[in-house]
Amino acid sequence: MPRPDRALVTARQAECPVVVRGVARLDRCTKNLTRRIRPGDVAVLDHRDIDRVSAEALIACRVGAVVNAAPSISGRYPNLGPQILVSAGIPLLDQAGPEIFDRVRDGDLVTVDGNRLLAGSAVIAAGVVLDHAAVSRAMEGARAGAAAQIEAFAANTMDFLHRERHLLLDGVDVPALRTQIRDRQVLIVVRGPSHREDLASLRPYIREHRPVLIGVDGGADALREAGYRPDLIVGDMDSVSDDALACGAEIVVHAYRDGRAPGLQRVADLGLSAVVFAAAGTSEDVALLLADECGADLIVTVGTHGTLAEFLDKGRAGMSSTFLTRLRVGSKLVDATGVSCLYRGEVTAPHRLLLAVAALIMTAVILAVFLMSGSGHLAVVSGSWHSLAPWLHLAL
Repeated sequence: MPRPDRALVTARQAECPVVVRGVARLDRCTKNLTRRIRPGDVAVLDHRDIDRVSAEALIACRVGAVVNAAPSISGRYPNLGPQILVSAGIPLLDQAGPEIFDRVRDGDLVTVDGNRLLAGSAVIAAGVVLDHAAVSRAMEGARAGAAAQIEAFAANTMDFLHRERHLLLDGVDVPALRTQIRDRQVLIVVRGPSHREDLASLRPYIREHRPVLIGVDGGADALREAGYRPDLIVGDMDSVSDDALACGAEIVVHAYRDGRAPGLQRVADLGLSAVVFAAAGTSEDVALLLADECGADLIVTVGTHGTLAEFLDKGRAGMSSTFLTRLRVGSKLVDATGVSCLYRGEVTAPHRLLLAVAALIMTAVILAVFLMSGSGHLAVVSGSWHSLAPWLHLAL
């Protein structure tokens, strides 16, 4: 596969177009695209208002460039995705038009040259280059549209409250689970903003408290990437890998209120069993409600949506259910950022390092002393090492 040839433009070279060559990877769903794209590929997508999570996922995939058939900033609200992509040095060709999906095939070698997408010398599509200046102008206009989006969000929330008021008043019927949650702490992981950094910062907390680990769809893969096995996988099974589903975790399929559960067939096709949880709202909401109704002492969240900006960034009316779900479980709910700031393990990383160094020095001293005194004391050396080994394990 040819390596991408990128010539990044600086502010003083703005008149020189950015040129990126790479293999085109197409998908109208950005979430699906990031699962199969490779470093240096040109991501061709149809994503109106690219959100922060999608932008971070594309950066993590190390794409060569992004070509968007839709407006990356439509003006509805100030979405953060384009700014994140441009700041990472990834060229963004915007508004290339939906016909691009008929003109280029997945796997074609293409070139992003300024505001044009080419296959060989033929122009496939043309669009608008979003650089820092263009993103700043678009974001200024989008801020004016945020008020209308907030009003729409409030209206959606009131409508959901009218239809689903039992969620706050009566609770929900949860399925019987093998996993014991009552009187335990729970960590819920969603592939959302800063989930990798938050999981890394929570290592001392996870090691000491051993919470129940719940992955929401792709959050199960995030847990596995961080070195953990989820106890529960909750969701509609649209963005979790087969490997994660087969890791031995208990599976809870999110179903609609009428009982339809599209994700159940995928689990069955893998030869796995699952329980069904029918509830309104998102899979993120279902995980929160499940932990609450099953008697969790504390619910710590990673990557979930908790601010108004994140609700708008999610870009759907269903986020009103998340707002109300957080009202219901709020007394138990703590965001990972708060835990990492407030929580301090009994042994900090510097202390563990000092402990390891001290143990190694002590071992070296003992070894030197007994080697100088003769080989008859090797048993003593061996016993000393076995005594120090548990300390080294704790330290490291």
